[in-house]
Amino acid sequence: MSTAINETQEIKIIRLTQEHDGLRLDKALSLAAPPLSRATIQRLIKSGLVFKDGDTIASIAQKASSLVEYSLHIPQPQPTYVVPEKLPLTILFEDSDLIVINKSYGMVVHPGAGVNSGTLVNALLYHCGDDLSGIGGKIRPGIVHRLDKDTSGILVVAKNDAAHQGLAKQFEERTASRQYLAITKNIPKKAQGVIDAPIGRHPKQRIKMAVNSRGRRAVTNYKVITTSPPFALISCHLETGRTHQIRVHMTHIGSPIFGDQEYGRKFQPPKQWPQEIRDTLNNFKRQALHAATLGFQHPKSGKMLSFQADPPTDFQNLWAKIKNIADLNNR
Repeated sequence: MSTAINETQEIKIIRLTQEHDGLRLDKALSLAAPPLSRATIQRLIKSGLVFKDGDTIASIAQKASSLVEYSLHIPQPQPTYVVPEKLPLTILFEDSDLIVINKSYGMVVHPGAGVNSGTLVNALLYHCGDDLSGIGGKIRPGIVHRLDKDTSGILVVAKNDAAHQGLAKQFEERTASRQYLAITKNIPKKAQGVIDAPIGRHPKQRIKMAVNSRGRRAVTNYKVITTSPPFALISCHLETGRTHQIRVHMTHIGSPIFGDQEYGRKFQPPKQWPQEIRDTLNNFKRQALHAATLGFQHPKSGKMLSFQADPPTDFQNLWAKIKNIADLNNR
């Protein structure tokens, strides 16, 4: 059971069962107290907010016991105020209803998880003032869809609720068109194909996504544009918009996105390759994924709009070096 003790904290009382005995405490509590994740439990323990029979627990590795009572003191979310910031924006289109941005890699779309500044929302609040849709709330004003922090490319932001609803409907009904470019490690076995595999939370690593039978349906169409073994330049067309969809799907078929630290393994260039190529590959620290095109119907005028943006310089330089590998393989 759980009872609120004040406005800023909640206490959750947990009694474990014998099936939890001997497990690491963080694992046992996460199993017994959904939807709290194991990572959340670990943060609470490290913050001194988990107690055993009233005594503070100091170690996440402590063994669980069904003979004692555990209490979790869970801080309640605090009001968040997003401060407008003058940050550079690459604007592809703007009118009174929406704004289309070519987002740079390294920029988070909206505040959250300890990130309160430097986001696209901070920049939009400075640029647009109060002219953003309120449907997303204070944290995500105007945000209709998102791109990962280290994914570059095009996204559309709504300036009013009517535009937000109209755009969201197109994404939901799959009438908005989105095409991505990606560099994969390992060439897909088929030159083109459809990956239709549900995506949900990873069963063990809760901050990650995975192909999961309990997840939501996810569909990615991909096509190999060109190859330079062991790499491929591919295009991906999304029919759905699940979190990390392309990254999860390409890993699922054995061709993870190059540079993806979360869903792929670090690539070790062979020592016989030229140092310049090895340095470029080793220094690329993000997933090589770019939202290249976006098409949708203007929610007010009904006009079809289409936008295209070339990959950023680091992506282009990476592929330029990778193309040279094909010559090395033919020597």
